[in-house]
Amino acid sequence: MSTFTHIHYHKVDKYQNQYAVLTLNRPQKAHAYNRAMLCEIEAHLYDIQQKTNVCALVIQSEGHRVFCAGADLEEMKTATALTALHLQSESVFSLLENLSCVTIASVHGPAIAGGFEMTLACDLRVISAETTFSLPEVSLGLIPAAGGCIRLPNIIGSTRAKAVILGGQVISASQSLEWGLANQIAEETHEESLTWAQKIATYD
Repeated sequence: MSTFTHIHYHKVDKYQNQYAVLTLNRPQKAHAYNRAMLCEIEAHLYDIQQKTNVCALVIQSEGHRVFCAGADLEEMKTATALTALHLQSESVFSLLENLSCVTIASVHGPAIAGGFEMTLACDLRVISAETTFSLPEVSLGLIPAAGGCIRLPNIIGSTRAKAVILGGQVISASQSLEWGLANQIAEETHEESLTWAQKIATYD
């Protein structure tokens, strides 16, 4: 039905509540998002927003190589000043952050640039031992404009955030847990995230 993403709703036995799983599906581009993919994600989020019985959302990516490489650099080459002013990813991630349900990022592999910012908009983060987080925008003459400059300091503190945003520091899985960025390191991030979502969906 969809080119870059797909979503499934799951009803928990004996309960009316549901949880949803949104999967990024652009492996040939390391799940980097373009305008079309962001539009799909936005449509899914608006749909979830309308379903009052969806209590949890898990966001994952197809395969285990990388979670999301951020914005598609090929498409960014054609971006205009107006596009930058009305940054689509910032709007979509703000919508994600403000969903009424609990949002869980299931992160296996690197989450880079906008991919990292997507996870920052979630309430919870379950990661693998291979997961790394990075914001390399400064090396491209850019800043993390999709919420990273605000959300990351709020989670790990301004001093550590500056080392990541300005100094290009890559956050390892162990550091993520130590700094409170990750809630859990799991061998099977998808299974652990689903277990959490199922439990949340049983709450009244």
